[in-house]
Amino acid sequence: MSRYILALDQGTTSSRAIIVDEGGHILKTAQKEFRQIFPQGGWVEHDAREIWSTQMGVAQEALTAAGLRASDIAAIGITNQRETTVVWDRATGQPIHNAIVWQDRRTAAICDDLIAAGHESLFEQKTGLRLDAYFSGTKIKWLLDHVPEARARAERGELAFGTIDSWLVWNLTGGALHITDASNASRTLLFNIHTGDWDDELLAVLDIPRALLPQARGNSEVYGETAAGLFGARILIAGMAGDQQAATFGQVCLERGMAKNTYGTGCFMLMNTGGAAIRSRHKLLTTLAWQLGGQRTYALEGSVFVAGALVQWLRDGLGIIRSSGEIEALAASVPDSGGVVLVPAFVGLGAPHWDAYARGTILGLTRGSTKAHIARAALEGIAFQSAEVLEAMISDSGVSLTELRVDGGASHNNLLMQFQADILGVPVVRPKITETTALGAAYLAGLAVGYWRSTDELCAQWQVDRVFEPVMSADERVARLARWRKAVGRSLDWEDRA
Repeated sequence: MSRYILALDQGTTSSRAIIVDEGGHILKTAQKEFRQIFPQGGWVEHDAREIWSTQMGVAQEALTAAGLRASDIAAIGITNQRETTVVWDRATGQPIHNAIVWQDRRTAAICDDLIAAGHESLFEQKTGLRLDAYFSGTKIKWLLDHVPEARARAERGELAFGTIDSWLVWNLTGGALHITDASNASRTLLFNIHTGDWDDELLAVLDIPRALLPQARGNSEVYGETAAGLFGARILIAGMAGDQQAATFGQVCLERGMAKNTYGTGCFMLMNTGGAAIRSRHKLLTTLAWQLGGQRTYALEGSVFVAGALVQWLRDGLGIIRSSGEIEALAASVPDSGGVVLVPAFVGLGAPHWDAYARGTILGLTRGSTKAHIARAALEGIAFQSAEVLEAMISDSGVSLTELRVDGGASHNNLLMQFQADILGVPVVRPKITETTALGAAYLAGLAVGYWRSTDELCAQWQVDRVFEPVMSADERVARLARWRKAVGRSLDWEDRA
């Protein structure tokens, strides 16, 4: 048997490739950032061709660094930034426009119109999602309405839509496969999570031709193989999942009631709800976690739009740190935030508010406020947002959480993790391997080709690095959360509606 799995982790700000061995250890990693394009306020785009070139580049780099050949790879697993929307020409493989990123808010007015027309309940019942610019459906509609000839070409079957998983597989197979997986499909506003298929009624409301869509597949199965010439030999493509579902699988949150939080560009908390698609009463999302062997597992999800991106803003926008790694020491140089509260609603607020018109605020500033206080308030703002999500999740599910598993880049920030435990009032558990998004994709691919025989093997590999126990008093926790909610109230509905 080939000795390794190659995981392609295509994120919002960088493309990564990770080589995983049978023990779940990471042999080599390669990463490359790519451009973030901001055509105007609230708009965020990527060049899909650059995504593809950087992803292929790091895959080759990781293989070379590990001294491996294509024949050493048992399968490729793919995980990706979700909701980001690409439409391309089936004949040439060229995108008709830059990819519209999940953070992009240009379609907020379309969502408002759909809600005003009474469609909100229909979408929520069928997709588990809210009518928000976050998701792919209205982005597709915008492209068809604004790119010349796009709608007519889509109706003739000349164009293909895909989230980033679809785009990568199309290119990896030389255009042979136009597919997506159940987890990514469930984030489009077009997929009925109860039937496991694209929904004609939703397509009609958004005026999107079915011919544009990829085939939806399970998350762990052999889809096909790479085109000749890409890697020197063909490699099976056998696992796909959106980044947050992949991270949940990588954290082996395989039982009902287990939850994880990923600290990446945004923060994404998922709780496994088993075979039950629980409808949230607190504006959380009901989403497909994964589909294995035809059996669907669901999750409740709370999406925080800005987390690690806030640290990038402190670095690139304000210039108060030179590298992201400096923020912990700067924040730790003061005992607290000095009363400063930072609400990072740069692109609106996600769960549980879902306010596309909220904007970022810094409150409580005095002449004594320093960049250290702002840095500390930024870290606390990340944790406060996640605390609001978990509170809603516990209420919806009826499950009292005993621990929160964490991963992603910012999970290495001990100050942030301790404050997260304090403000949640439950232990925060960081595993030894925090590359759980890529690990989840590797696990899904490996299971499909028999590299791992069962999920029991995966559970046995998960190991704790550190547990952060809450030490904050209940009274202080309540007071801090009340002050946070007061600050959030000032940021809501700030931008004028179109």
